[in-house]
Amino acid sequence: MKITDIKASLHRNEIDLPGIGKSIESRAFVFVEVETDEGISGLGITGQFLPWAVITAIKDHILPTLKGMDPYHTEKIHSTVWKKLNNRAYTGVISNALSAIDIALWDIRGKKEKRTVAELLGGYRDWANTYATFGYPFFDEDQLAEYGRKFVAEGHRALKMVVGEPSRTWQDDARRVRAARAAIGPDVQLMIDANCYFNPHEARLLCRAIEECNLTWFEEPLQQNDARALADLRQHTSIPIAAGQMEGHRWRYRELVVHHAVDVIQPNVLYNGGYTESLKVAHLAQAFNLPMSNGGGWPIFNMHLLAGVLNGGPVEFHYGMWQTGKRFFVGTPDPLNGKMEIPKTPGLGFTPNYDQLKDARVEGPDDTMNDGRDGHGYLLR
Repeated sequence: MKITDIKASLHRNEIDLPGIGKSIESRAFVFVEVETDEGISGLGITGQFLPWAVITAIKDHILPTLKGMDPYHTEKIHSTVWKKLNNRAYTGVISNALSAIDIALWDIRGKKEKRTVAELLGGYRDWANTYATFGYPFFDEDQLAEYGRKFVAEGHRALKMVVGEPSRTWQDDARRVRAARAAIGPDVQLMIDANCYFNPHEARLLCRAIEECNLTWFEEPLQQNDARALADLRQHTSIPIAAGQMEGHRWRYRELVVHHAVDVIQPNVLYNGGYTESLKVAHLAQAFNLPMSNGGGWPIFNMHLLAGVLNGGPVEFHYGMWQTGKRFFVGTPDPLNGKMEIPKTPGLGFTPNYDQLKDARVEGPDDTMNDGRDGHGYLLR
């Protein structure tokens, strides 16, 4: 089997949340298909960060490099990309582009072998626990309470909210966290995510103010995911620290691990070199007895890694990316009472909805990608 073509395109979805307002979140992604000479194709995606650069890298650089290679040879493919296109260990665009392609390669292998990707990655189980990210950064205390109760009523057993926004102080966030905990009760897990927002001093003050809220983790509390500063924060709070959704490759994760910077490691296959590189991170974490989850959403792709390995933890069902996946792919699973099952269909277990992809395709550089939103696609208010 040989790679014959790699196609890449940009698509955008507007997320509406009942009772909050239209288009609270704009979710873009690069959709990739890898084609082979045997007629088996695989799909993958990466996120909205510098999408035109990602598409150009795939079409003009990675495709000519990989054309004619065997899609089974994922180690050789990664080595080839690293040596020819990334010998200085960049992350960002090159990691994101390689991630989407690698996901598609494992999809091809699964279809060829009639196995799910989770089975190919280790087959530890055919299900995973889940958590739902419900609390947008612009939600006030009343909205957090309302939607927290709503998600609990729908069967979710673990919830995450976002903290850290320019219009609020850490004291405001402390009140927001306490409001969410009071609304959902003591038995539902609660996580918070700062998306690398705070400096070490502010993060420490916030941790001290919410210690009694019994948080499952504080995700990416510090700017730049500074491993040294994360380790210091971890020594001064009882709140577990999690990080790692966009580190790019195994060496960045090694820094988090060897510095004792995290309690939970969080690779996301859309940004960390796909399944091939993320599997190495999983095995590194196993050697240090570290549990693994994912940040950065896109559950329908990360579920295979977290179900496949023995230290896999909960899959993030971020509301916006969860709904985007349901729109553009057919056969995606939903969480039910805190768990989700891996689809039985070989490969990724779902197929593209080409009509929806066509309707949402972005044909050229789009200035509205920055229409009053932050880097995560959230509407700033």
